[in-house]
Formats: sequence, structure tokens, C-alpha cells
Amino acid sequence: MMRYIKLVNFEINRFSKIYLTLLLITVLSQFAGVLIVTKSLINDAKETMLQEKLTEADYLSEYGGIDFTHIANTLWFLGPIALSAVALIFYIFLIWYRDWFGKNTFIYRLLMLPTSRLSLYLSKATAIFLMVLGLIAWQMILLPLENALFNSSVPEAFLNMELSTSSIAAANRVLMLIIPSTFTAFLLSYGTGLMIMSVLFTAIMFERSFRMKGILLGLVYGGVAAMLFLTPVFINNSGVFHFYSIELFGLLLTLGIIVTGLSIWLGSWLLKNRVTV
Repeated sequence: MMRYIKLVNFEINRFSKIYLTLLLITVLSQFAGVLIVTKSLINDAKETMLQEKLTEADYLSEYGGIDFTHIANTLWFLGPIALSAVALIFYIFLIWYRDWFGKNTFIYRLLMLPTSRLSLYLSKATAIFLMVLGLIAWQMILLPLENALFNSSVPEAFLNMELSTSSIAAANRVLMLIIPSTFTAFLLSYGTGLMIMSVLFTAIMFERSFRMKGILLGLVYGGVAAMLFLTPVFINNSGVFHFYSIELFGLLLTLGIIVTGLSIWLGSWLLKNRVTV
């Protein structure tokens, strides 16, 4: 167990500089966006009032007020989230391939450690999942602070309403995906992410085991896994049979667990029996 924890800590430390950079970019971009977009919205409102000779009441009646959703839908706010998502998706591949293609082919040392290769496999998956949760926690910390800054920057007359953090998340599709409002949505969202990561890991193990043929095997496995997981959705949308929401959730959760478990088992088996040093 201690070796597994050390491996997780080792993988996190290897990505720490890039990870901290992503956190810094997020806070700088989003806070800058709050200030810049807020000022722009207020200036636009005042310019419109001047050009159309409207009072504050007339403007609000015709155009409405300003709330934090105007900020949450901008590139300033969503850009760092997208950048972090792309970086972590890229790292799913980098976390394996840099060990093979680095200057000293570090994978040889890792595979010869006196520990099970399953621990090596799981440590990489755990490191990525913990970093995902860390980014989400960082966003949840920043969001109320940004909302408070926005509310203090907008004149009361133009402020539509002071939204809560949960209301902001519910009004934005991206935030609703990464900050689910219910435990069921959390399981579905992050369980699906964990399943996709395990499938990609297994596809990488296919490629490392069989090289060019492995690429095709990995693509086929990914397609079969996706078809298996989405079978209840296809059936539900076909009109032949209809599942209740709780039934559909139960089926997706069960199939997600099966696909994830199968992917972990197959990936670790390939790492143990087909990937050699």
C-alpha cells in the first residue's frame, strides 16, 4: 500500500509545475474576466442609455439587468476550464508515453520495481483523477469569490440579482457538468470520466503490446466499450422500449462499473503479460 501511495505521489509531483500553472491561469483569467467584462457591460449600458436617452428604469425594462451568468459564459471564464480539460486529456497519454520515449526510457525502471504492475497502473489513474478533483475544488473555491467581486463591482441599479454559487452552476452547462447539483449527477459525470480514462489506458496498453496492430485493437476496444455503455440510451431513444429515469441511471451505472472493471483488468493484464522490459 505504501508503495502505491508513493507511486501516486511521484506521478503528481511529475505534473506539479504544469498543474500549478493551470491553477494560476484559472484564477488570473477568471478574476480578470470579472473586472474587464463587468466594466464593459456597464459602459455599454451607459452608452445605450445616452444614445437612446433612456432612464435607468427604462433601460432595465427594455434590456434587463446584469448578473454573473454574463461572466460565466465568456472566454475569460470558460477558457481556463477548457485548457485544463485538454491538458489532463493530453496527460492521460503523456503519463505513459513519456516513460517510454524519454531520454532514459524510465518505464524500464518502473516495470522492474518490486511491486505489482497493477499498482503502477492504478497509481497513474489515481493521480489523474485526484488532479481532476483538485481542479474542480479550486473552481468551487474561486466561484463565490468571483461572484462577490462581481456583485461589489456592479452598481445596485444595474444588478439583476445576486446569484448563489449553485444558481450560477445550474445556469451554465459547463459548470453544471463539472459541479453537479446532485449526488446522482456526480456519479454519472465523474463515473463516466473514470470509465473513459480506464478505456484509454487499456487502448494505450494494446498499442504498447502490439504496436501498429495494437492501435487498431485499441480503437476496436474503445468502440465496443462505448457501444456497450450506451446500449440503454440507444434502446431508450429507439422508441421500442422506454426506461424510467432511475432505471436508465441504474443501467448506465452498472454498465459503467462493468466497463471500468473490465478495462482495468485487461489493461493491467496486458501490462503484466504483454509489455516487457
